[in-house]
Amino acid sequence: MRAIGIVLAGGNSNKMRELSNKRAVAAMPVAGGYRSIDFVLSSMSNSHIQKVAVFTQYNAKSLNEHLNSSKWWDFGRKQGGLYVFTPTTTPKNSYWYRGTADAIAQNLDFLKNSHEPYVVIASGDGVYKLDYSKVLEYHIAKKADFTVVTADVGGRDDPSRFGVIKTDADGRVTDFEEKPISADSTQVSAGIYIVRRRQLIELIEKAIDEERYDLVKDIIIRYKGVKRMYAYPIDTYWSNISSVDAYFRTNMDFLDSSVRNYFFREYPNVYSKVEDLPPAKYNWGSYVKNSLVSSGCIINGNVENSILFKKVYIGNNCSIKNSIILNDVYIGDNTHIENCIIESRDTIRANTNYVGEDGRIKIVVEKNERYAI
Repeated sequence: MRAIGIVLAGGNSNKMRELSNKRAVAAMPVAGGYRSIDFVLSSMSNSHIQKVAVFTQYNAKSLNEHLNSSKWWDFGRKQGGLYVFTPTTTPKNSYWYRGTADAIAQNLDFLKNSHEPYVVIASGDGVYKLDYSKVLEYHIAKKADFTVVTADVGGRDDPSRFGVIKTDADGRVTDFEEKPISADSTQVSAGIYIVRRRQLIELIEKAIDEERYDLVKDIIIRYKGVKRMYAYPIDTYWSNISSVDAYFRTNMDFLDSSVRNYFFREYPNVYSKVEDLPPAKYNWGSYVKNSLVSSGCIINGNVENSILFKKVYIGNNCSIKNSIILNDVYIGDNTHIENCIIESRDTIRANTNYVGEDGRIKIVVEKNERYAI
C-alpha cells in the first residue's frame, strides 16, 4: 500500500476514571483477550501498510510491553516494521508531547525518511475493522487534501464527545466542530485521517512555528475551509472506548453473537499478543450463561452476562452478573458482583458485595498486598 501508518496512543481520558490510573487508554483490555490498540494495528496490517509508528506517552509501561514484539501483527519484516516513539529529551527539545501535532513534530524524521506518498493517522482507542486501502482510493478519487473517516453514533453515544461533522451531498466536509457543547449532528469523526505525506510535513512545521500543538484543532479544523476535506463513512461496527460507559458498553457488545462473529470469525482477522495459557476450567457446580471466558480462568461459581479476561479465579458460591473482570483477578468465596468493572490484579476477599446502582457502573479497585513478599 502506498501509505505509512501513525497511531496516536499517548493520550489520557479523565472519563475513564480509575481505569486510566494504571494504563493508557489504548492499552485497555477489550473482548476478553485483546487490547484496544490491537484493532487499529490489525487494520493497518490487513490493509498491507508495512510501516507503522505508534506514539506513546501517558502511562506507557503496559502499552510498551504489549508492543515489545511486532510479529503478532505481522510487522516483523526487513522493510518497514513497527516503530514505538516515546518523548525523548534532546539538546534542542526538553518537552513531553504537548499535543498530537507536537508528537508528530518531535518525530518528523520518521515522515521525512519515508518514501510512501500518503499517511494514515488513527487513534488507538477505537474498536473496528477497516480496510484503509479503500479509504485511500476514495481519497485519491476525490482529489482530497484530507479525508476524515466518520461514523454515525445515532442514539448509541453522545456525539458531543467527538468531533461533529457535517457534509454536503458529495461528501465534502462543510463543518467540523471538536467536542461541541451541543451537537446538532450524529455524524462524528472516527479519529482516522488520510493526508499526503509532504503536505502533512509542511502543515506540522507551520503549526509548530506558530506554537499550535493539536492535530485536529490546529490543523484539520483550522484548514477545513481552505483545503479539500472529505468524509468517508464507516458502515460497519465502530466504537470508541474513551469513557467508562462507552468502554463497558463496547465490551458488552461482544456478548452479541453477530458482533463476536464479525470480529472473531469473519476475515480479516484481529491479531493480538498471545500468551501460553491453559483453557478455561469449569469446576463441578459452576454455571455460566451468555458470557465470554478467556483462557487461564477457573470458575467455581455462577457467571452471567459478563466478560472474564485472562487468569480470573471465581470462588465457590460466587455470583457475577453484568460485569467485566479484568486480567488476573482472584474473587473469594460467597462474593456477589453486579454492574461492576473489577480492576486487574485485584483480590476480592470472600463474603464481599459490590453492586453498581442507579445505572452507574461501579469500578472496583482493591488496594491489597496480594503480591507482597
